[in-house]
Amino acid sequence: MKINSKTGVKAAAKSGSKQPTLAQLRAFAAVAEHLHFRDAAAAIGMSQPALSGAVSALEEAVGVQLLERTTRKVLLSPAGERIAARAKMVLDAMGELMKEAEAVRAPFTGVLRLGVIPTVAPYLLPTVLGLFQRRYPLMDLQVHEEQTASLLEGLTGGRLDLLLLAVPLGVPGVTEMPVFDEEFVLLAPREHPLAGRKDIPREALRELQLLLLDEGHCLRDQALDICREAGRGQGADVTTTAAGLSTLVQLVAGGLGVTLLPRTALRLETTRNEYLATGYFAEPAPTRRIALAMRTGTARAREFRAVAHSLREAVRPLPVWAAE
Repeated sequence: MKINSKTGVKAAAKSGSKQPTLAQLRAFAAVAEHLHFRDAAAAIGMSQPALSGAVSALEEAVGVQLLERTTRKVLLSPAGERIAARAKMVLDAMGELMKEAEAVRAPFTGVLRLGVIPTVAPYLLPTVLGLFQRRYPLMDLQVHEEQTASLLEGLTGGRLDLLLLAVPLGVPGVTEMPVFDEEFVLLAPREHPLAGRKDIPREALRELQLLLLDEGHCLRDQALDICREAGRGQGADVTTTAAGLSTLVQLVAGGLGVTLLPRTALRLETTRNEYLATGYFAEPAPTRRIALAMRTGTARAREFRAVAHSLREAVRPLPVWAAE
């Protein structure tokens, strides 16, 4: 039954005999997302008639028309747009409630969806995977490698549980748990004047032919910040970029310029390459901070803080500076 008149809406509201169910909210949220009954039904594992019935029951319960149905498409009514946002909030809250219950029943179990940035994943994942195998064998660790913006969207939207990335982020609702600080080193062709030096001043970055990652990588932004702090002018443009660190290293080996490399990446990216040489900056060397990040107020905060503590201990043998 559809209630379109003001009289019908008032009557439904006054009766108060029916309350929306989670199944109805879940069905409506799926239709609101897909704007297609068949796709929505497939997404939540419900038959199309059952889904249609659940949405109709929700419309009857709340006393407003939520959808505009035609033979070809489904649209949200103005009321439907507002109710869809509220329905998502209710379903998200219920999801957090169930996570809370699961965490209390059995900490360090279940699925953990970990997001990692590309300039960390190849170099730290062996340590991370080893840690989980030893300390948290009952956790189902699922790893997602993405750039920072995508990871933050996944974390705040509930698609991911925990992130391993460079900070600070400065994002409301996200709590950062520092793991370690690592210094940057200068990677140069073997014959470069700065190759092999142990006391390179930051000011040397002002005039170097610098190679960086493509836009979107936080490592690019960090390198540019270091260069600006060293007094690199706007005229010293970056003319060559790469999609990944491995490509960047090969460009350096080919003599196209120099780059800044996180120290954890040094061994894997430069092993057995006779065309490369490393230079180290004078103290204080430029650094970046690697941290775990979680949603503030997550039901698994205690678990994630314990994981961060364990990871700090696990990385101490690596050639980095452990953060307090």
